[in-house]
Amino acid sequence: MLSLRRKSDWGYLTPLEAELAPRGRGVSRLKRQPLWRAVGRLSELPRWTGSAAALGFLTLTVTYGIILGGHGRLVADSLLSSSGLGIESVKLSGQLETNEFQILEALEIEEGSSLVLFDVEEARQRLSKIAWVKNASVMKLYPSTLQVTIQEREPFVLWQRGETVSIVNREGDVITDDVDGRYANLLLVMNHGANRRASEILDALNMVPELRPRVRAAILVSDRRWDLMLENGISIRLPEENYSRALADLVDMDAENGLLSRDIVAVDMRLPDRVVVRLSDDAAKRRKELTDTDGRLVKMRRDT
Repeated sequence: MLSLRRKSDWGYLTPLEAELAPRGRGVSRLKRQPLWRAVGRLSELPRWTGSAAALGFLTLTVTYGIILGGHGRLVADSLLSSSGLGIESVKLSGQLETNEFQILEALEIEEGSSLVLFDVEEARQRLSKIAWVKNASVMKLYPSTLQVTIQEREPFVLWQRGETVSIVNREGDVITDDVDGRYANLLLVMNHGANRRASEILDALNMVPELRPRVRAAILVSDRRWDLMLENGISIRLPEENYSRALADLVDMDAENGLLSRDIVAVDMRLPDRVVVRLSDDAAKRRKELTDTDGRLVKMRRDT
C-alpha cells in the first residue's frame, strides 16, 4: 500500500529520495539573505559617490553629443590652445617671390588652433599648390610655434606665345603669368615650343658674354632654328646647326669692324660660307648714291 506525502514534507525523505530530489530547492528560507540587507550595503559607500556618478554620466552624455554633432575637433582645439599649446607664431624662411599672405592663407590657421592637432602634411600639400613653391616643409616647435621653410622655383626665361607672356623655369614649366618689371632682365623666348628649348639658346648666349646683354628676344622659327632680336632692332638669323660657332663669329666681326653698330636691319648667318647683311632703307639709299649705273663703287666714305 502506497502512502502519499505532501510536497512540502521534504524533511522526512528517505536517503534515496533525498538524493533524487532537485538541487537548490531544498534551501531553507531562513538561510537566505534578506534583500534589505544587500541594499543596505550602499550606505557604506562615500557620500560623494552619487555626485561623482552623476557628473560622470553628464560628462559622457555631453561628450557623446559633441562627437555626434561633429564638434569634437573644435572643442579639443580650444582646450589644448587654452592650456598653452595653441599656435601663437609662424616662422617663415626661403620665400622670395611668394608673399607672406599667400603662405598664411594656405596654412589655414584659425583662432584657437592648437599645435598638437595641426595637420602638417595637409598644410604642406596646400603650400605646394602655390605657383612659386617647389617644395615646402612644415614643422611643429612646441609649445606654440610653427616653422615653414619654402623652396621656390627659379625663374629662367620669359615665354611669349600670342599675347600671353609667362615666367617659366629651366624645364619650360610655366610658373606664373603675373609678370612685372622685376623680370625684365630675363631673356624673352617667343613662339610655341620655345619654352622647352630655351635652355639651349640661353646656354649658347652665355658663352658669348659680350653679346648676351644686347639680346632682347630669341624667336624659334618653325621649331627648327633661332632668330635673335637685339636691343637696337637688328635681327640675327642663326643656322639650324652649329649656331654656337656662328655666335662666336658674329662677336669677332663686331669687334673688328663694329658690325652690330652699323645702319643695318639683319645679319643672316644661315649659309656656312658667307654672312649676308641687309642694310636699312636709308643705308641702302646712300649706298645706291655711291654707285654708278654699272654698279661700280665711285665714292667711299664711312657711314656715321
